[in-house]
Amino acid sequence: MSTNGIDRRDFLIAGAAGLAGLSSAKNSLAAELIALPAESGGRQIAALNHGWLFSEKSNPGGTGKAFNDRAFKIVNLPHTNKLVPLNGFDEHDYMFVSVYRKHFRLPAIDPAKRVFVDFDGVMTAAKVYLNGEFVGENKGGYNDFSFEITKIVSRAGDNVLAVEVDSTERKDIPPFGDMVDYLTFGGIYREVRLRIVAATFIENVFARAENVLESDRSLRVGVGLSGQSGPDGHEITAELFDGGKTFARQSMKFAPNADGKTEEGSELTLDGLSGVELWDINKPKLYDLKVTLTISGKTVDSYATRIGFRKSEFTPEGFYLNGKVLKLRGLNRHQTFPWVGGAMPARVQRRDAWILRRELKCNIVRTSHYMQSPHFLDACDELGLLVLEEIPGWQHIGDQAWQDLAVRDLESMINRDRNRPSIVLWGVRINESRDNHDFYTRTNARAHELDPTRQTGGIRYRYDSEFLEDVFTMNEFGFPLRPPRHPRYLITETNGHMYPTKRFDNVMRVREHTHRHARFHDGVASDKGYAGGLAWCAFDYNTHDYFGSGDRICYHGVSDIFRIPKPAAGFYKSQCDPSEEIVIEPGFDWARGDENETFTDAFLCSNCEKLKLYIGDRLIAEVEPDRKTYPSLKYAPFRVNLHAGIGKGWDDLTIEGFIGGKLVKTRKMSGKGVERKFIVTADDDELAADGRDMTRIVFRVTDEFDNTLPFAFGAIQFTITNGEIVGDNPAVLIGGCGAVWVRSTMRKGPIRLVAKHPRHGAKTIEIKAV
Repeated sequence: MSTNGIDRRDFLIAGAAGLAGLSSAKNSLAAELIALPAESGGRQIAALNHGWLFSEKSNPGGTGKAFNDRAFKIVNLPHTNKLVPLNGFDEHDYMFVSVYRKHFRLPAIDPAKRVFVDFDGVMTAAKVYLNGEFVGENKGGYNDFSFEITKIVSRAGDNVLAVEVDSTERKDIPPFGDMVDYLTFGGIYREVRLRIVAATFIENVFARAENVLESDRSLRVGVGLSGQSGPDGHEITAELFDGGKTFARQSMKFAPNADGKTEEGSELTLDGLSGVELWDINKPKLYDLKVTLTISGKTVDSYATRIGFRKSEFTPEGFYLNGKVLKLRGLNRHQTFPWVGGAMPARVQRRDAWILRRELKCNIVRTSHYMQSPHFLDACDELGLLVLEEIPGWQHIGDQAWQDLAVRDLESMINRDRNRPSIVLWGVRINESRDNHDFYTRTNARAHELDPTRQTGGIRYRYDSEFLEDVFTMNEFGFPLRPPRHPRYLITETNGHMYPTKRFDNVMRVREHTHRHARFHDGVASDKGYAGGLAWCAFDYNTHDYFGSGDRICYHGVSDIFRIPKPAAGFYKSQCDPSEEIVIEPGFDWARGDENETFTDAFLCSNCEKLKLYIGDRLIAEVEPDRKTYPSLKYAPFRVNLHAGIGKGWDDLTIEGFIGGKLVKTRKMSGKGVERKFIVTADDDELAADGRDMTRIVFRVTDEFDNTLPFAFGAIQFTITNGEIVGDNPAVLIGGCGAVWVRSTMRKGPIRLVAKHPRHGAKTIEIKAV
């Protein structure tokens, strides 16, 4: 398994990405001279992700500038404080207080500039020190936070940024206080940056598209400032870009407040935007917005964000996007991965959005049960995947201080993500908690204050729960579904713990698992009062000992913990229009001994109009979708009795799909039960040579038609050059397949991974590190 650390000599020889120079630092790794990018309208942002020093032990004085940290391990961010096994581990192994230290020097900068350090996420509480001086503390593992270090940072000599990270499950911090059905892991698991800005700078920008469905579309741009403007006030310029080309531009002058401060309230409007394209799930058009601040004729700061023009609304008649009804079909997602928890870089986070939108064909995801990686949400914006984003928590509501942190989380979530077109609903309740009138009146009101453009929901499990939000969001685990209780009604969980399924379970359980997902979405489609439904869940995930299957994994996903689809994933895939992809996904493994040696109810998911099934060269069945069982689905599953055909001899199964009377797809499954292929694939063929970038490597044993054989076993041995394996080595096949991830080093050139199966030989994957 990867050590998640870097050899000290390798770091000094190769250098970190963006490393401009090294200087000696007493008792320490040399301090990195921060390479600041050219000023962008007055501000400079530099990543602080390389060359951190890490200790699992919180040493006395470990946050001091002169502390001897030579025994610390060199790591890059994102970083998990403890690599854990795939399953069967003790979650207390990562629950400790650790220390991270970063040595750096600033290049020459304007002495009037202000300096901030920005953290995207540290699990669970972080005390931040600079040069031994306490800077501030953040409680919470999912919110982003910043501290100003202007008066502490040395502008001429070495600096030591130290972070004491408490990764225990503290009862004073959401989501903790009682049981939690997921693991949080630990460490500085998201990115860190230095931000250098003018004395007065743009703190935030909120862009609100108006009259989106009319010809007089416009964009209201609200700008929050920090600092003082000049005696004549300040000027704000907003520019809208389409692929680098200016689409619209508007400037406006503002007078200073009585005390000279300009903290909030600067707002201007871009008019005449009839030519903008709308953001939609099938064509997610994005625009770049740049806001510039000018004081006394000098540009002092600029702020860039991406936006999309769209109108979303939950109504009694369902969910509408850009004036058209859209039945929401989605899954819940946990942000954690095997071995490293949440500490995956941008590429891997983005891949999850791709899997949900392109592989599983979902149109919405819920970020259960917390704010998730900005990289994941970036991909949702780009791919047209709608998002329900919610605050951290699981059933428990703590005391007043705990509730204050939950409101802080809400504010952080909305301020960070309110410009994203993908987000259509804010979750303002603690997942499945009991009613708390005062608390939830407060969260709902604060959400509307920060973002009046979006509706709110709150995930509950009580059908008679008090309704304070805009949308009644309900976890519904029974069937048939209860009728919508309120005019705006969205089901946010189903299945999950009611029917956990492993990919190597017997064919009857696998079939039933698939059926239950299809049954749920058929029920949702039966009534316009259901805006849609999100099932539990997309991917298997690690959890506490009191949940899951006793091995620290909840097998609730339609895909496994490696993001490899189970048969139930085929149902979601089959719900796309055939113009996007023609789908034939059997809900079974073609093995004669399963289901008491019969296939009286074979289950197939497809968006074809008709299927023909052959055993060998004998036509056994010609079937249409089962609209009796699934009357409301546009693409209902197929169910067919193959028993009579099997009785005349076992052979390969051929499935032909027809649309408009024409054969459009053929799927074959071997009847031999023999392992024929060892297939190894990488999600990406190119990585950044930065010591951080990663990609998934999937390995499978299949029949001659590339169908994964769920009862194939074996240990896969890996060797790698110019890269690092994150995962088990050797790795075992689980349900005929598995995955590891490969991390780049800081050396350019090919990364070569050789995967060797004990019977089927070796396969080589080559990835460019650039």
